[in-house]
Amino acid sequence: MSQDTTPRARPLSPHLQIYKPIPTMMMSIAHRITGAGLYFGTLLVAWWLIAAASGEAYFDWVNAIFGSFIGRLVLFGFTWALIHHLLGGVKHLAWDLGYGFEKNFATRIARLQIVASVVLTFAVWIIGYMAR
Repeated sequence: MSQDTTPRARPLSPHLQIYKPIPTMMMSIAHRITGAGLYFGTLLVAWWLIAAASGEAYFDWVNAIFGSFIGRLVLFGFTWALIHHLLGGVKHLAWDLGYGFEKNFATRIARLQIVASVVLTFAVWIIGYMAR
């Protein structure tokens, strides 16, 4: 067998320094990150449920952790990740149905997604505190 040793012109693949961050790209990245973060949050929910089934003393201890400033901050982040990922999933469902591919519309939806996820997260927490 003979080996071809002539150099071939290969296309250069763009790297991250070339790409300009646009809303749709940033929301795609955020969707992936929130999806990964939801795994961690689900472990926290499972821990809370196990604590509820384990007894009052252990449940009170876990509730104290979740009720601390850091615990509430983590739960707030989990709530935002859940809502943001849900809105991204709805957007992807619309795309799967063939809607929303126009560039300007997709950009507006990406911007709306971040605003809506923050507003809905605050709304959930406000309603939660009011119901308490």
